Amino acid sequence: MTAPARLAASGLTLAYDDRTVVDRLDLAVPDGRVTVLVGPNACGKSTTLRALGRLLKPRSGSVLLDGRSLAELPTRQVARQIGLLPQTPVAPEAITVADLVARGRQPHQRWWQQWSDADERAVTEAIARTDVTALAERPVDELSGGQRQRVWIAMALAQDTGLLLLDEPTTYLDISHQVEVLDLVRRLNHDRGRTVVLVLHDLNQAARYADHLVAMQHGEVVAEGPPAEIVTEDLVRRVFGLACVVVPDPVTGSPLVVPGAPWSADARTDPGAPS
Repeated sequence: MTAPARLAASGLTLAYDDRTVVDRLDLAVPDGRVTVLVGPNACGKSTTLRALGRLLKPRSGSVLLDGRSLAELPTRQVARQIGLLPQTPVAPEAITVADLVARGRQPHQRWWQQWSDADERAVTEAIARTDVTALAERPVDELSGGQRQRVWIAMALAQDTGLLLLDEPTTYLDISHQVEVLDLVRRLNHDRGRTVVLVLHDLNQAARYADHLVAMQHGEVVAEGPPAEIVTEDLVRRVFGLACVVVPDPVTGSPLVVPGAPWSADARTDPGAPS
C-alpha cells in the first residue's frame, strides 16, 4: 500500500474576503517528485501554493503535513520542513546578498547556537548553486530583477528543507536563466530527493520539468498526472481557451504545445481583410 503524501490538501477552500478562489480542493503532493501547478491567470494556483506553505489560512478544509494539520504545528517546525518562495518577496532595506541568503538558516538556529559550520556550508552552497557568488557583498536593492530572483531562490535553498514551494521562480529571468533555475530545481530533486512544488505560467516548461502536473481552472483541479498523459489538445483548449497542436519535444520527448494560427495570421491570408 502506498504511504500517504507528506504534504496534502483535504477539502481546501480558500478565499479573500467574500471572494472564494479555491473550492473544496483535494491534492496530494507526490513525495520526492517535482509537481507543477498550471492554469490561466486567477485560477487559484498561487493561492493554493500559499496555503500549502501556511501563508494563507483556509476558509475550510485543511493542509496536512505528515498527517497533521499545518495550522496546529509550531512555526519553527514548519519552517524546518517547508521552504517557500512567494511571488513578490520584499528584502529589508540595504541588506546584502550574503546576509539575505543567511536568513534562510534561521529556523535551524537556537539562542545557544547562533551560527554553525552547517549553516556556513548551506549558505555557501546555495549562493554557488544559484550563481550569485560574485554578488555576495552587494546590496540586494541594487540588483537587477533577475539577479534578485536568483538571490531569493538561494535563500530558499539555504533553508535546506525536504519540501520546497516556489511561486513563479522564473519571473524576471531571461530564457537562459529560466532554464538554469529549472535545471537547478531538477538537480535538487534528483540528487537530494527534495519534494518540489512549482507554480509556472509557461505550460511547455511545466511539461518539460514536471513529474506530476496539476492543471487548475476556476479554483478546481481539472486534471493531474504525468505530463505525457494529461497534456492534450483538448485539455489546453478547455483550460486555456487555446487551439493548439501537441507534439513531442524534440529534446526531451515531453509534450510540446504549439499554438494554432493566430487571428492576425488568418487575416493576412484573407483578401477581404482590411489593410
